[in-house]
Amino acid sequence: MAAYRKEGNFEKPASTFNGLFMLLVLLGLVALLVFGILGLRSPAVAVTAGAAIVFVAGGFFMLQPNEAGVITLFGDYSGTERTPGLRWTWPWMIRKKVSARARNHNVDTLKVNDKRGNPVEIAAVVVWRVEDTAQALFDVDDFENFVHVQSESALRHVATRYNYDEGEAHDEGEITLRAGADTVADALCDELQARVQLAGVKVEEAKLTHLAYAPEIAGAMLRRQQAEAVISARSKIVTGAVTMVEMALKQLSEKNVVELDDERRAAMVSNLMVVLCSERDTQPIVNAGTLYP
Repeated sequence: MAAYRKEGNFEKPASTFNGLFMLLVLLGLVALLVFGILGLRSPAVAVTAGAAIVFVAGGFFMLQPNEAGVITLFGDYSGTERTPGLRWTWPWMIRKKVSARARNHNVDTLKVNDKRGNPVEIAAVVVWRVEDTAQALFDVDDFENFVHVQSESALRHVATRYNYDEGEAHDEGEITLRAGADTVADALCDELQARVQLAGVKVEEAKLTHLAYAPEIAGAMLRRQQAEAVISARSKIVTGAVTMVEMALKQLSEKNVVELDDERRAAMVSNLMVVLCSERDTQPIVNAGTLYP
């Protein structure tokens, strides 16, 4: 037995009429009704004109810019009208308006685990619009709630694919939640678009609005970041100090300023390293004697 496969609903243009033209027709029918009552004094003309007025008046609907009118007949999708202004269709057609304007959805702050398993807090804002009105109304139960639920799910999934920050043995060029916000936002946008395609929705933009470690580990992670910053700064200071000492000894030797044996060279290196690497201002000591007894 072959399984039933639903192909889905896709938007198609509806056949409607210019509302201004039909408004003129309505005014003409009103004039005919007045003439039939006052001029011809004919009940048949008056009744016919009155019935026609009711028929024509029931088919008007108006659309604003970036607004669509989805038309159905006895539960069957007939088409979508996107032309703004006054439109007219057969009175027995059911019209439902759907906004095609851009909308914002703020994903509330979520607590998720990053790639290393560290709990982090993350939030985002999603800009989206309805692109296919037929899919939005007929392929999902509530397209707005569908987008909200999928936004939260996509954000959780994307956050688990990246580390919050670089670790101790990090790879060069590693994309992290904190340093690669634009890349993460693009990944979130692609992930969400794939999830809401069923609802006929287009994701225009997705951006992170909040990112932080969870409160229970925030203090420890802050101390780790401070320690890493101190180590990095110390490493640069030592590298610079060694270079400066090397330059000083080289120039003293090349210009024959002073002849230094190994012991005096070691003492000068020690003094220069203390001066260059010390966190506090050094106090000079004038040595009036000699290094040797």
